[in-house]
Amino acid sequence: MKVLGFDTATRATTVAVLDTDGGMAVERRDDPPPGARPRHTTRLLALVAEALEAAGADWTTIDRIAVGVGPGTFTGLRIGVATAHALARARDIELVGVSTLHALARGAAGPDVGGHGTAGRGPAAADDLEAVMAVIDARRGEVFAAGWLTAAVAQPDATPLFAARALAPEALAKSLQADGRAWLAAGDGAVEFRAALEHVGARIPEPDSGLHRVSAIEHCRLALGLRPEPPEGVQPEYLRLPDAEITLRTARP
Repeated sequence: MKVLGFDTATRATTVAVLDTDGGMAVERRDDPPPGARPRHTTRLLALVAEALEAAGADWTTIDRIAVGVGPGTFTGLRIGVATAHALARARDIELVGVSTLHALARGAAGPDVGGHGTAGRGPAAADDLEAVMAVIDARRGEVFAAGWLTAAVAQPDATPLFAARALAPEALAKSLQADGRAWLAAGDGAVEFRAALEHVGARIPEPDSGLHRVSAIEHCRLALGLRPEPPEGVQPEYLRLPDAEITLRTARP
């Protein structure tokens, strides 16, 4: 099976093609420098074309599309999901929505989770790390977070220990402390709020580690075990109101 996956929930634009028969995965991505705006609109389709070419694939050989449904930025999610809808309909290809947090957590757990002929993006979580938490900076002093048992995170239908939500990093730290397990935390939110999470014992990779980056390869891997849906059934998971709506409500007397 060949799966095309992409995600625009964060500032990055990531696209990948996974070929389970050939045991190959390729990724193409755009990571804006600090302070620069995301380039989802201008880079997504170009990266799709680059990834297909690098994988030696074309639209006739793609069996499934996997799109990241968030949580993440309102505009980024709209771009990614709308593009996935259009491609699935135009090409008559199966579509699957994948949690951005689940994909991030699966990648952070390392190469020993899963398989399908491809390796993970970094060192596997140490044996004493029982669970992995994906943490994305949601701005406004909050993070989007969800966590899984390390041994189960590779399973597409794995039930999270910590269901996806938007919350203050201090509240997340209290939840981890109350849980009592040994946690690995990954994502730009884990980097941004490292002090609060490390204070309660969470282990966080170095700031420049690739484990903090959302990778569409993980979307492809998870999509292999998910049931395709009609395009209208794949919708963004915002978890909270858009920033513009929050600002408007805050400004009201």
